[in-house]
Amino acid sequence: MSNTQENLTSRREFLKNTSRVAAATALAGVAIPHVHAAENNTLQVALVGCGGRGSGAAVQALSTKGGPIKLVAMADAFEDRLNNSFNELKRSKPDQVDVPQDRKFVGYDAYKKALDCLKPGDVAIFATPPAFRWVHFTYAIEKGLNVFMEKPVTVDGPTSKRMLKLGEAATAKNLKVGVGLMSRHSRALQDLAKRVHDGELGEIILQRGYRMHGPVGFFSSPPKPPGITEMNYQVRRFHSFLWASGGNYSDFYIHIIDHLGWMKNAWPVKAQALGGRHYRGDSVDQNFDIYAVEYTYADGTKFNFDGRCMTGCDDIYSSYIHGTKGSAIVSKSGDCGMPSAIFKGQTPRRSDMIWESKVPAGQGDPYQNEWDALVAAIRADKPYNEVERGVMASAATSLGRMAAHTGREVTMEELLDCEHEFAPGLDKLDANSPAPLMPGPDGKYPVPQPGKNRQREY
Repeated sequence: MSNTQENLTSRREFLKNTSRVAAATALAGVAIPHVHAAENNTLQVALVGCGGRGSGAAVQALSTKGGPIKLVAMADAFEDRLNNSFNELKRSKPDQVDVPQDRKFVGYDAYKKALDCLKPGDVAIFATPPAFRWVHFTYAIEKGLNVFMEKPVTVDGPTSKRMLKLGEAATAKNLKVGVGLMSRHSRALQDLAKRVHDGELGEIILQRGYRMHGPVGFFSSPPKPPGITEMNYQVRRFHSFLWASGGNYSDFYIHIIDHLGWMKNAWPVKAQALGGRHYRGDSVDQNFDIYAVEYTYADGTKFNFDGRCMTGCDDIYSSYIHGTKGSAIVSKSGDCGMPSAIFKGQTPRRSDMIWESKVPAGQGDPYQNEWDALVAAIRADKPYNEVERGVMASAATSLGRMAAHTGREVTMEELLDCEHEFAPGLDKLDANSPAPLMPGPDGKYPVPQPGKNRQREY
């Protein structure tokens, strides 16, 4: 969905205007050619970050219609992951994967080599751990490339401000940028959002979001084994480390936080939260097992989010809105699971349902929808930039995480102005560099200590 559909708070307007000025300053004296893909040209794609989500994004890119498109270069920090992805993609899209050995690049500078294979107006996919997003995006803008970047796009205040500036720089250069927050491209949620914004629920009085299930991904990590550098270990298991991913809170919970902010047409201005660690064994990661966050919007409306990664407990993975005229199921199951529905009371009883989403045939996959929208904008040379919304969704997620990790109420302004950049100088690191986070003598990494460390998360 377009950023123009979001009713910005005064703080967001300030950030938007500030980032524009900063972007203009950063670009002063630099010639900015107007970049777009020639109408009949084949779009070339480079994949940077060849894990499961990166491979999935590549398949969706190659499944778009409207003109020829092919994958021509791949990059990853790890050769095995690149090769596995290549084999999978070659099986899935054999005629559209043209990546010979000399266009497969491994290492922390591999992204530059892959992007150098593209021409201005082509597309770069960024699906590495989000800490690297600003590094890769900066180079893509320099090269005049359109971008699809996975979520989250930032993990702390300093990188959020940096990405806002880069988003404005991309717009100034006429680049199209998609962000992998696919809920906005769910036809069911789009229909519900319109109805909510048109007042069918009345005034929103409460929002609720839940993602509670057993451990997934690299939520927890054992001590680093021998034979791998500290940097490579942490990048491999990025969900476990706040600098790399924002931890499981940022990576797992951002979709529900994003789409409920969309339904409200605002971002939370502050948060207070609880969180804790249980049953950890020899785990050395930085994550909490449970989070309970109360977000507050500028008008005082509350949004409660509960997250849990714990085996044996009840699983809940859904989102809800309560209004003065009724209530709604936003996502029935998962990040944007259909159908959405509206009810005349506050209890989602089938007998009280007054609307249920119906999705046109062929438009049921929001992951494909977001790619179709991005590539259509590229081919038609229409404005398209989801960076600001991606940054603010990431910042709202970090806001709740920071409140839980510090044990105090945190405002959005405080989050964005916090000077703690988790991984400074990341554009200069390689596999043998000291990692941004080092273990203590016991082999464990610093964990948040609410009430003790109140200004920083660790």
